[in-house]
Amino acid sequence: MSIRGPCDAGQVQGALAPVQSLSAARKRWILIATVLGSSLTFIDGSALGVALPAIQRDLGAGPAAVQWISNAYLLTLGALVLIGGAAGDRFGRRRVFLIGVGIFALASIVCGLAPTVELLIGGRALQGIGAALLTPGALALIGSAFPPEERGRAFGAWAGAGALFGMIGPLVGGWLSDHADWRFIFWINVPLAALTIAVALRALPESRDSDARGLDWRGALLAMTGLAALTWGLTAAPDRGWDDRAVIIALVCGAGALAGFLAAERRARHPMMPLALFRSPVFSGMNLLTLLLYFALGGAMFFLPFDLIRVQGFSATMAGAAMLPFAMIMGLFSGLAGRFADRFGARLSLAIGPVLAGIGLCLIALPGPGAGYVDGPLAGMTVLAIGMTLAVGPLTAAVMGAVDPSRAGVASGVNNAVARIAGLLAVALLGALVSTVFVDRVGVPDARLLLGEVMAGGGSNPGAVEAFHASFRIVMSACAACAMAAGVVGGLTGPRRR
Repeated sequence: MSIRGPCDAGQVQGALAPVQSLSAARKRWILIATVLGSSLTFIDGSALGVALPAIQRDLGAGPAAVQWISNAYLLTLGALVLIGGAAGDRFGRRRVFLIGVGIFALASIVCGLAPTVELLIGGRALQGIGAALLTPGALALIGSAFPPEERGRAFGAWAGAGALFGMIGPLVGGWLSDHADWRFIFWINVPLAALTIAVALRALPESRDSDARGLDWRGALLAMTGLAALTWGLTAAPDRGWDDRAVIIALVCGAGALAGFLAAERRARHPMMPLALFRSPVFSGMNLLTLLLYFALGGAMFFLPFDLIRVQGFSATMAGAAMLPFAMIMGLFSGLAGRFADRFGARLSLAIGPVLAGIGLCLIALPGPGAGYVDGPLAGMTVLAIGMTLAVGPLTAAVMGAVDPSRAGVASGVNNAVARIAGLLAVALLGALVSTVFVDRVGVPDARLLLGEVMAGGGSNPGAVEAFHASFRIVMSACAACAMAAGVVGGLTGPRRR
């Protein structure tokens, strides 16, 4: 399952002015075009999670490869989303949005046709590039088309559509995996992209920021290089060993490239991540909270479908249905959570919400093999959803309020990138944890191969299945600890009630 970054809608809340006086009908069509474009990422991201076990089985992918199916997308999206927003400001938001939709559609064709897991991973990386262009482009187009007094309602409609697509995505992905072919998850994107382009060409006006000057390509290259090397090293270590020369080189080079990224951002004329923003204790604290909370969420949602399908015996459709409470509660009660934060202060919500999310993750880890839906994931998913609902809205407001209003768009973009990178690191680090615990519990020479068989559904060894479930429980406990740590950070650094 996928969830949008905490500050997606805030990414354009700077000093945007409407490009011109547009009719109400024209604005509706602009909103339709941006929602259609964003639906590509909403459906694809939420549907793919429950389909990963079927993809692993059909393509014969090992544990490391299946992690890269997720990580390749998160890597390019997290590293380039800030460049995507800046490119739209400089070269035209409509143009960059359409380029992003086109790249995402082309990448979806590559994924749908991929005969090997390596080609699928390449297609997913290309999808991430498309998403890095179209997502900030869609939000900027809404911000430039609607006057300030109408933007809240427009962004609300966009977010509501995202919640709806996030709700149906796991069901679609699960049903296709059970009754058709997981490749249709990618083929759905092609007609959606064609419809988006047709509507966008007719309805979207071009807009750009006359003050936009440069793009921080050096920073983007260093960020992508560092994250890619670090992720590869963490993912390859369970197979090669932590003392393997290639793993050590990758980890060292990754850390060096990220250090170089920070140095480059300090000197850049137009940095993609202005380090001066982190002088604010609230901004720094909220980004640390984001890193911990979305690390917990990203890791849990990656491994949960494998446990539900391979250990609990759920069909892929049932596993998708298990995600429904999350999307429904966030969609229905986000407004109420915002009013709670307004009345009692964001700091209280940012302390309670992540702690509740951690309790929910603990509850998800409790059921033993063979548990049903009601005595299995239902309670944990419900508590997790309540916690995230309490946290996400106030987190957005806290990030936006921690900086000067003129820098709000950049600040929320940085926070959005942090959320994506948190998911990337979660899959890599927790994948290594799963492997370590599984190998230790099984204690056979080919334990890694056996882990791949269990995750792909081919393992008939009851001891191996129990070992995987034990690994899953430890991963969920680690995720719960990160979420609760995020609550501590929120309680210490969240903005005080005014």
